[in-house]
Amino acid sequence: MNTLRIGLVSISDRASSGVYQDKGIPSLVAWLEKTLTTPFQIETRLIPDEQPLIEQALCELVDEMACHLVLTTGGTGPARRDVTPDATLAIADRVMPGFGEQMRQISLQFVPTAILSRQVGVIRKQALILNLPGQPKSIQETLEGVKDADGKVVVPGIFASVPYCIQLLDGPYIETDSVVVAAFRPKSAIREINS
Repeated sequence: MNTLRIGLVSISDRASSGVYQDKGIPSLVAWLEKTLTTPFQIETRLIPDEQPLIEQALCELVDEMACHLVLTTGGTGPARRDVTPDATLAIADRVMPGFGEQMRQISLQFVPTAILSRQVGVIRKQALILNLPGQPKSIQETLEGVKDADGKVVVPGIFASVPYCIQLLDGPYIETDSVVVAAFRPKSAIREINS
Protein backbone atom coordinates (compact mmCIF):
# COMPACT_ATOMS: atom_id res chain seq x y z
CA MET A 1 0.00 0.00 0.00
CA ASN A 2 1.03 3.57 -0.71
CA THR A 3 2.28 4.95 2.66
CA LEU A 4 1.45 8.56 3.41
CA ARG A 5 4.65 10.63 3.40
CA ILE A 6 4.66 14.01 5.10
CA GLY A 7 7.39 16.64 4.91
CA LEU A 8 7.74 19.13 7.76
CA VAL A 9 9.82 22.27 7.23
CA SER A 10 10.51 24.70 10.06
CA ILE A 11 11.82 28.02 8.79
CA SER A 12 13.63 30.17 11.33
CA ASP A 13 16.98 31.97 11.29
CA ARG A 14 17.37 31.66 15.06
CA ALA A 15 16.18 28.07 15.53
CA SER A 16 18.25 26.82 12.59
CA SER A 17 21.39 28.48 14.04
CA GLY A 18 20.75 27.04 17.50
CA VAL A 19 19.83 30.32 19.26
CA TYR A 20 16.68 28.61 20.54
CA GLN A 21 15.04 25.23 20.12
CA ASP A 22 12.64 24.74 17.23
CA LYS A 23 9.06 24.31 18.44
CA GLY A 24 7.37 24.05 15.05
CA ILE A 25 8.38 20.53 14.02
CA PRO A 26 7.82 18.90 17.46
CA SER A 27 4.34 20.45 17.72
CA LEU A 28 3.45 19.34 14.16
CA VAL A 29 4.67 15.79 14.83
CA ALA A 30 2.64 15.61 18.06
CA TRP A 31 -0.46 16.95 16.31
CA LEU A 32 -0.16 14.52 13.38
CA GLU A 33 0.37 11.57 15.77
CA LYS A 34 -2.84 12.36 17.67
CA THR A 35 -4.85 13.16 14.53
CA LEU A 36 -3.97 10.66 11.81
CA THR A 37 -5.20 7.09 12.13
CA THR A 38 -3.56 6.24 8.79
CA PRO A 39 0.10 5.08 9.02
CA PHE A 40 2.55 7.77 7.87
CA GLN A 41 6.25 8.59 7.58
CA ILE A 42 7.79 11.99 8.31
CA GLU A 43 10.74 13.82 6.74
CA THR A 44 11.88 16.98 8.53
CA ARG A 45 13.98 20.02 7.62
CA LEU A 46 15.06 22.95 9.83
CA ILE A 47 16.33 25.84 7.72
CA PRO A 48 16.95 29.61 7.91
CA ASP A 49 14.74 32.26 6.28
CA GLU A 50 16.54 32.09 2.92
CA GLN A 51 14.35 31.77 -0.15
CA PRO A 52 16.73 29.54 -2.19
CA LEU A 53 17.08 27.12 0.76
CA ILE A 54 13.31 26.98 1.31
CA GLU A 55 12.70 26.33 -2.40
CA GLN A 56 15.38 23.62 -2.38
CA ALA A 57 13.87 21.91 0.70
CA LEU A 58 10.33 21.96 -0.74
CA CYS A 59 11.47 20.61 -4.13
CA GLU A 60 13.54 17.88 -2.47
CA LEU A 61 10.64 16.75 -0.25
CA VAL A 62 8.22 16.59 -3.18
CA ASP A 63 10.46 15.54 -6.08
CA GLU A 64 12.93 13.20 -4.35
CA MET A 65 11.22 12.07 -1.12
CA ALA A 66 7.80 11.81 -2.88
CA CYS A 67 5.92 13.48 -0.01
CA HIS A 68 2.15 13.75 -0.43
CA LEU A 69 1.83 16.60 2.07
CA VAL A 70 4.38 19.24 3.06
CA LEU A 71 3.70 21.56 5.99
CA THR A 72 5.91 24.58 6.59
CA THR A 73 5.96 26.60 9.79
CA GLY A 74 7.26 30.15 10.16
CA GLY A 75 8.25 33.02 7.89
CA THR A 76 4.79 34.03 6.64
CA GLY A 77 4.55 37.64 7.85
CA PRO A 78 5.36 40.93 6.14
CA ALA A 79 8.89 41.31 7.56
CA ARG A 80 11.69 41.43 5.00
CA ARG A 81 13.09 38.06 6.14
CA ASP A 82 9.67 36.36 5.90
CA VAL A 83 9.96 34.66 2.50
CA THR A 84 8.23 31.28 3.01
CA PRO A 85 5.18 32.15 0.84
CA ASP A 86 7.43 33.58 -1.88
CA ALA A 87 9.49 30.38 -1.97
CA THR A 88 6.34 28.24 -1.93
CA LEU A 89 4.75 30.13 -4.84
CA ALA A 90 8.03 30.02 -6.79
CA ILE A 91 8.03 26.19 -6.88
CA ALA A 92 4.24 25.71 -7.23
CA ASP A 93 2.45 24.15 -10.19
CA ARG A 94 -0.94 25.45 -9.01
CA VAL A 95 -2.16 27.75 -6.24
CA MET A 96 -4.97 26.66 -3.87
CA PRO A 97 -6.17 30.07 -2.63
CA GLY A 98 -8.86 28.67 -0.32
CA PHE A 99 -6.25 27.42 2.15
CA GLY A 100 -4.66 30.85 2.68
CA GLU A 101 -8.09 32.50 2.92
CA GLN A 102 -9.28 30.02 5.55
CA MET A 103 -6.05 30.19 7.58
CA ARG A 104 -6.47 33.96 7.89
CA GLN A 105 -10.17 33.54 8.68
CA ILE A 106 -9.28 31.24 11.61
CA SER A 107 -6.52 33.50 12.93
CA LEU A 108 -8.80 36.56 12.74
CA GLN A 109 -10.89 34.95 15.49
CA PHE A 110 -7.91 35.53 17.79
CA VAL A 111 -5.86 38.49 16.52
CA PRO A 112 -6.59 41.43 14.20
CA THR A 113 -3.05 41.14 12.80
CA ALA A 114 -4.03 37.88 11.05
CA ILE A 115 -4.52 39.96 7.91
CA LEU A 116 -0.73 40.47 7.86
CA SER A 117 -0.21 36.75 7.24
CA ARG A 118 0.78 35.78 3.70
CA GLN A 119 0.27 32.02 4.13
CA VAL A 120 -0.46 30.09 0.95
CA GLY A 121 -1.47 26.60 -0.11
CA VAL A 122 -0.15 25.17 -3.37
CA ILE A 123 0.18 21.97 -5.36
CA ARG A 124 3.49 20.77 -6.76
CA LYS A 125 3.28 17.51 -8.74
CA GLN A 126 1.54 15.00 -6.40
CA ALA A 127 1.90 17.08 -3.24
CA LEU A 128 -0.11 19.62 -1.30
CA ILE A 129 2.13 22.24 0.36
CA LEU A 130 0.70 24.43 3.13
CA ASN A 131 2.33 27.36 4.98
CA LEU A 132 1.36 27.24 8.66
CA PRO A 133 2.01 29.84 11.37
CA GLY A 134 5.10 29.62 13.57
CA GLN A 135 3.53 29.30 17.04
CA PRO A 136 2.38 25.83 18.24
CA LYS A 137 -0.96 27.19 19.54
CA SER A 138 -1.63 28.93 16.19
CA ILE A 139 -0.62 25.79 14.26
CA GLN A 140 -3.21 23.74 16.17
CA GLU A 141 -5.95 26.36 15.72
CA THR A 142 -5.24 26.61 11.99
CA LEU A 143 -5.39 22.83 11.49
CA GLU A 144 -8.36 22.08 13.78
CA GLY A 145 -10.37 25.28 13.48
CA VAL A 146 -12.17 27.27 16.15
CA LYS A 147 -14.36 25.30 18.55
CA ASP A 148 -16.93 26.51 21.07
CA ALA A 149 -17.07 25.45 24.74
CA ASP A 150 -18.84 22.20 23.77
CA GLY A 151 -16.17 21.32 21.22
CA LYS A 152 -18.41 22.12 18.24
CA VAL A 153 -16.50 23.57 15.27
CA VAL A 154 -17.44 27.23 14.74
CA VAL A 155 -14.82 28.02 12.05
CA PRO A 156 -13.58 24.93 10.16
CA GLY A 157 -9.86 24.16 10.28
CA ILE A 158 -7.95 23.56 7.08
CA PHE A 159 -7.04 19.93 7.81
CA ALA A 160 -10.65 18.76 7.29
CA SER A 161 -10.05 19.27 3.53
CA VAL A 162 -6.52 17.86 3.33
CA PRO A 163 -7.33 14.10 3.07
CA TYR A 164 -9.74 14.61 0.17
CA CYS A 165 -7.31 16.95 -1.61
CA ILE A 166 -4.56 14.31 -1.39
CA GLN A 167 -7.02 11.66 -2.58
CA LEU A 168 -7.77 13.85 -5.64
CA LEU A 169 -4.00 14.03 -6.29
CA ASP A 170 -3.94 10.19 -6.40
CA GLY A 171 -2.28 9.98 -2.99
CA PRO A 172 -3.12 7.54 -0.19
CA TYR A 173 -6.53 7.43 1.49
CA ILE A 174 -6.13 9.33 4.77
CA GLU A 175 -8.26 8.85 7.86
CA THR A 176 -8.33 11.03 10.96
CA ASP A 177 -9.52 10.86 14.56
CA SER A 178 -12.80 12.75 14.15
CA VAL A 179 -12.59 14.02 17.75
CA VAL A 180 -9.56 16.13 16.72
CA VAL A 181 -10.60 16.94 13.15
CA ALA A 182 -13.10 15.11 10.96
CA ALA A 183 -11.90 14.56 7.40
CA PHE A 184 -14.59 15.70 4.96
CA ARG A 185 -15.26 14.00 1.63
CA PRO A 186 -18.26 13.77 -0.67
CA LYS A 187 -20.17 10.50 -0.09
CA SER A 188 -18.93 9.12 -3.42
CA ALA A 189 -15.31 9.47 -2.26
CA ILE A 190 -15.71 7.64 1.08
CA ARG A 191 -14.17 4.18 1.20
CA GLU A 192 -15.12 1.38 3.52
CA ILE A 193 -11.99 0.25 5.34
CA ASN A 194 -12.02 -3.46 6.08
CA SER A 195 -10.83 -4.15 9.61
